[in-house]
Formats: sequence, structure tokens, C-alpha cells
Amino acid sequence: MLRSPSLAARRGPTRAALPAFVALTALLATTLGAAAVAPVAQAADASVNAGAAAAAEVLLSQGKPATASSQEGDGLAASAAVDGNAGTRWASQWREGEWLQVDLGASHDLSRVVLNWESAYGKSYDIQVSDTGSGGWRTIKSVTGGDGGTDDIAVSGTGRYVRMQGVTRAGGYGYSLWEFQVYGSDGGSTPPSGGTGAVKVEGSQGNWRLTAGGQPYVVKGLTWGPSVADASKYMPDVKSMGVNTIRTWGTDGSTKPLLDSAAANGIRVINGFWLQPGGGPGAGGCVNYVTDAAYKSSSLTEFAKWVDTYKSHPATLMWNVGNESVLGLQNCYSGTELEAQRNAYTSFVNDVAKKIHSIDPDHPVTSTDAWTGAWPYYKRNAPDLDLYAMNSYNNVCKIRQDWIDGGYNKPYIVTETGPAGEWEVPNDVNGIPDEPTDVQKADGYTKAWNCVTGHQGVALGATLFHYGTEHDFGGIWFNLIPDGLKRLSYYAVKKAYTGSTAGNNTPPVISNMSVTPTSSAGAGKEFTVRAEIRDPDGDAITNKIFLSGNYANGDKRLVEATWRSTGNGTFAVTAPQKLGVWKVYIQSEDGHGNAGIETKSVKVVAPPVDGTNLALNRPATASSFQASYGDCPCAPALAVDGKDATRWASDWSDPQWIQVDLGSAKPLRTLQLVWDPAFAKSYEVQVSDDGATWRSVYSTTAGDGDVDTIAVNTTARHVRLQLTARGTAWGYSLHEIGIYS
Repeated sequence: MLRSPSLAARRGPTRAALPAFVALTALLATTLGAAAVAPVAQAADASVNAGAAAAAEVLLSQGKPATASSQEGDGLAASAAVDGNAGTRWASQWREGEWLQVDLGASHDLSRVVLNWESAYGKSYDIQVSDTGSGGWRTIKSVTGGDGGTDDIAVSGTGRYVRMQGVTRAGGYGYSLWEFQVYGSDGGSTPPSGGTGAVKVEGSQGNWRLTAGGQPYVVKGLTWGPSVADASKYMPDVKSMGVNTIRTWGTDGSTKPLLDSAAANGIRVINGFWLQPGGGPGAGGCVNYVTDAAYKSSSLTEFAKWVDTYKSHPATLMWNVGNESVLGLQNCYSGTELEAQRNAYTSFVNDVAKKIHSIDPDHPVTSTDAWTGAWPYYKRNAPDLDLYAMNSYNNVCKIRQDWIDGGYNKPYIVTETGPAGEWEVPNDVNGIPDEPTDVQKADGYTKAWNCVTGHQGVALGATLFHYGTEHDFGGIWFNLIPDGLKRLSYYAVKKAYTGSTAGNNTPPVISNMSVTPTSSAGAGKEFTVRAEIRDPDGDAITNKIFLSGNYANGDKRLVEATWRSTGNGTFAVTAPQKLGVWKVYIQSEDGHGNAGIETKSVKVVAPPVDGTNLALNRPATASSFQASYGDCPCAPALAVDGKDATRWASDWSDPQWIQVDLGSAKPLRTLQLVWDPAFAKSYEVQVSDDGATWRSVYSTTAGDGDVDTIAVNTTARHVRLQLTARGTAWGYSLHEIGIYS
């Protein structure tokens, strides 16, 4: 299966469980289906048996990269004419000779072109084809006397690029097409750029290169995040960034549509094979590579099946065995056993490499791990690898020296890199990783690519992390297009791969973001967020404010906050009821599919209560308490010690109670309960003058575990919480009981 690492926390010398970006959360190991796929050999046999039968006509142009000589304005781009949506259109500037062309991804035999004109149509135009898209155009049909509407034109010719070359407009406007459809045969197409034939690692020590079909091939890649079902939707955009390679983490029967879409767009694929424990510490299961012959045998058989299936696919660039398992084994073993497992794992990787080579001698085999600490194991135990691979973020520029110091005799590619991750940045004032700004992240991609290309003759390219769409904690940290919105990092990668982003509308830029108060925002109360927000293109900006509870409750989602603008880049945001450190995000959108996103942390605390806390350090008793579990002992006194980090916790049963002796009868106005996640759904507040006779002053059956601030307005010496229904399977637990006069 294709596996996309989640974007959660990474720790450790390079990173821990891949953000996921860990413990293979749902985001880390997305199952994309397992549709059966007939082997390529069977397809080839079917083709032979078909003899000279004509290939079926198919629509070749939809979703493919389209360009034009000009566009009239925003929302009228060339891509709108090949998106399959009859409600969107391309429109040119108001002059003669404008053109629209589509890249079919490979050369095809063409049979028909359908042009669905808007009212600004071409009276005379040519249909042209080219093999390169930059010249050598051949006219295969000329149209004169056009009257608009839909032109369905039979054509005969072969080419990869198809163009509508305008000659004469019908009126004073330009040329405008709702849809531009090219039909032809899907058979006989040529492989993607890089040429036909084998992919090889060629050269000698310190002077290697990757070749595809005998032509030099530098990996300009991205790791792939969207589902296979969305491949045709996103692959043209990937191509437009100058990307020639995508990387996956798993390969099976669901992979073929992705490979097909990649090939149609001139993109190759590093086909991954997942091995446990993948993704660093905390991710995946633990395997004993010394003794578990069954796991190794089944994995080898499975991998061999898919190598045989996809070895002849034009999108296949190389095979990549495992992801960060040398690092991940430290989550399963330690000491001498860890060393034995790492040696056994890398020896098994070599067995896989041998098997792949026996089935497919025409594509290289590599293996990815985190940082260069894995390379000595590969050097010692996996001589059949053609090249090494590794994931590195903020330390990517140190790879070159490690390669030199290690005396390695193979080239490498970097299979994940980008800006500094959670595990590489200092903590902020609230004790959580201080996420880089959009500008810093964009600079991180530029730096990473420069360091990879700077190791000439050894580093053969990189797949940068991550062409993903998740709009959550990890997605905001690493994704180039969270929720489909293009970031500054997107354009940094595009510039690295194409050399220019001239003419692109770029995202708003956010700077000097601050949160006040940073460490004492009252639950349910407003705090202030400030930032300087500007758009380089002068576009109107729409702002949104989101919150993530990743560090407070483990929820990585971004949820839009309750907020209001107070002008000049200042926002009043309502804090969550749940205590802990939250992330607050400003998302500024420009209406052109771009967004600037900046984030800071805010610590949500119990809202202050006027008056004196009469319960502070007073005698407390309870029906029970946990003597040892997790952070316990959790005695009753810990609920009145004035410290949010300590707590009382009861046995896991109903009912329970906890009470405080104030020493003498005192006027009581407010009670504040700061719950641990083990909260009470139903409870009653009781008071007493003698500790024997109790009267109720408050009750609820709708407790939600947040901070409860309760008006009581009575006089008493003793205060008791009678707890009757738990909100969880645990017992009852309170960080603090505050009783105020």
C-alpha cells in the first residue's frame, strides 16, 4: 500500500516517529485500497493477441498541464480549459495570434479535437502538434469560417503537445474556450522524460550520475501525499513545479493508477516497500529480524510480486526498501540486542535488493533511513544496494561531510528533507517546539536543495517533504499545499526546480506574530493575537484564526477559533475551555489559491477568580485515592496545593467524594474545579457546618471536564464534592479545587 507518513512529532538525533509527519497514526499509514491489478506481462500478451485491431479512442487531455500565450485575468488560466468543468474557461488577451496548448505527457496517435468555444471564439485557427512543446510545430488541421459553439474536428497525426493556434478572432475580444479536448489512442505512448530503457547508477568514486535511457537524470522530487484517486487532479500541478520524481512509502495493487498518472505527466516514481518498524521510534510494530524468518519470507515474496508487476512500467525509476527502520529499532531493543537487530535488518535489506535485481536488472535499489548513522550498517551488510538514501531536515547540509568521513563508496539521494522539524528547534516560552515562520520554511527548502546539488557527483538528487494536503498540525508544519492552498514553500521548491517563479501570484507574508498573554490566557476568555500581514501582489486578504490542541489533548486538527478583528492586524481570540498549551494560527488567503500561515503557542489556564482561595493548603480527605498509577500517588491534598501540575485521583468506581475543611464557617461565593481528563459527568456540591450534616448548593449531570466555575453564595466550614457518574472509564481526578470568599 502507499504509505504517507503522518506529520506529527519527530524526535531524536534526527527525528522520531515521522510526524508522523509517529506511532503510525491514521495520517502516517493511509491505506489507499487494494484493487487487484493484472501483471504488466498479461497486459502485453493481451496487446499482442489484439493484432492489428484499432486502439480504442480515449480522452487524453483532461487534467494534463496546459499553457497559453496569455490569459485575460485571474481565474481564466489555461488549465481551466482541460479541467473537465464546462463552467470554467480560458480566455486570452484581446489580440490576434494567441494560443493554448496541452502536454499529453507522452506521444500519442491523435484522432479528434473538440473545442467548446465561449462567445469569444476563433474564426480561423490551426490545430498543431509538437514533440517538444518548444518548437517543431506541425499543423494537422486548419479551420476557417468558424462560427463558435462546439467544433468537433477529426485529425490525423502523432505528438505529445497539441495546440490551438489562433489566426483570426471573431470579434473584439480574445479567444476563449470552455473546454479543449484531445482524443486518440492510449497505446504506443512513449515513457516519461529521461528516455526509454534502463535506469542506471553510472560512473566511479565521487563522479557518479543517474541515467534514464542513457540520459542524465537528476532527481527533482517531492514525497507524495494525496490519495491515488486524486493523482490525476494533482499530478499536473506537480509537473508544473519542475518535479520529475515522486516518492511513495509502499507499493501494491493500488499503486498502478498513481504510476499511470505520473507517466502521463512525464514523472517517474521511487516505489517504496514498507518494513517494520518504519518511520522512526514509536512507529509501526516490532519485528525480530534475527529470528522471525516467516516475516522476512512473506515480505520478500510480497515485494517480488510487485517488482515483477511494475518493473516495465514507464514511471518506475527505482525501488526503495524500508523507511527509517534502523532508527526505529531502538524503540524495540537496546544494547547488544539492538546492534544484532540492526545488523540483521540491513542484511535482510540486502536479501531484498538481490531478489529485486534478479527480477528487474534495469532499475536501481536503495534503502532509506534517518540520518547517516544507518550508513555504516548498510556499508557492512548491504553491498547489493546501488545507492544509499536518507531523510534529513535541518542537518541536510552536514551529509556531505559525513559521507566523506565515513569513507563510503556509493552515491546517495535524500528521500525526505525540508525546513527544521519539531525535533530540531528550540522550545518557546511555553515549553513546546517553536515552529519556523513561513519565510524560514521556504528558506529551509532552498538551503536543502542547494546543499544536495552542492555535493556534485555523489548526491544524485532529492525528494523534498511534502506534497501533502492535510490541514492539521503536521500539515501546517510541512505541507506545501495544506487544504490545497499554496505556501511560500511551494514557490521556493518551484524556483529551485525551474529556476524562476516569474509571473506567479504568490502568498501573503505574515511577520512579527505575537500572542498576549502568552502563558496565562484564561479558559473561555479573550486573548490578543497581533501580526503584520502584507500581500506582495497587492491582493485583498481574507484572514482566519485556527486553534490546534496537539500539545493540550493530542488532537492534531485545526479548528477555526471564535475570534474578531480589532483592526490593524490585531485579533481578539476566545481561548478554549481545555487547559494546556495550544497552538494559534493566522491563515491569510489572497483569493488566488495561496495562503500565508503563521503560528505561536498560547497557554490556557484557569480563569482568575476574585477573592481569597480559602481552600489553599487546607486539610482535604477523600473516599479513595490512587497510590500508584502513572504520576501518582495522587492524594487529596494535591487538589488544594495551588499547583496545576499535581492532582487528586480516585479509584475507578462510582460514587466517590472529596472534601475540604476550611477551619471555621466562612462566607463562600465561588467554587472553581480544574478537572484532569478523568472528570465527573454528574456531581453535587455540598456544604456543612459540622462535617456530618450536608446540604446541596449545586448539582449537574452535564459535566464536560473543562474548568467549572460555580457561584455558590453560602456560608459553611466544610465543602464536599459528591461525585456520582464518571465521564470516562477512569476514576475522578482534579488538579485544583478553589473555594473563594
